[in-house]
Amino acid sequence: MTTPTKLRRDTAVEPNPFATVEPYRFTINQYYAMAEAGILTTDDRVELIDGVIIAMAPMAGPHIGGINRFTRILPVAVGQRAIVQVRCPVRLDDGTEPLPDVALLKERADFYDSGPAGPGDVLLLIEVADSSADYDRYEKLPRYARAGIPEVWIAVLPERMVEVHTEPTGDGYAATRRLRAEAVLTPGCFPDIKIPVDTIIPG
Repeated sequence: MTTPTKLRRDTAVEPNPFATVEPYRFTINQYYAMAEAGILTTDDRVELIDGVIIAMAPMAGPHIGGINRFTRILPVAVGQRAIVQVRCPVRLDDGTEPLPDVALLKERADFYDSGPAGPGDVLLLIEVADSSADYDRYEKLPRYARAGIPEVWIAVLPERMVEVHTEPTGDGYAATRRLRAEAVLTPGCFPDIKIPVDTIIPG
């Protein structure tokens, strides 16, 4: 029987030639040109993050339910003081246009017919996370902070908890609170609104 040759400890390992390869980064105009050309369609669940097209996880029942609960409560609560936007783009810069699950936007006469909301239009962004909490926390949240989005909620369904992030800085959010079933959510833009966490994430 042939004895397998053992790798000597001093054997040099070739470096990964792709370790420093940078992905091609698209601009917003290139991103929309792909949609106009049919390369991206309405069936493609994607968003643009730092010029990279990211495929989003399919939405399952709890995720859909969380979004629907927010969109049942918020329009009634804010009335005509703000626009409640669902799964539509928010343009943070020329290479980043995420699709937050829910956005509370400043009133605009054209209801954003003329173009997507930008950072200055946003009062509150909400992400509903069933399996995507790490992506929302570590990829999207820092970019929301750098763009100056004043407040972000991440409803983490498996943990029955909503993270409230406020005070944006260039490095992230300076203040974070984690609210569970017995707590009440109050958006900074409308302190009169009270949303019990357990109406969003029922037991």
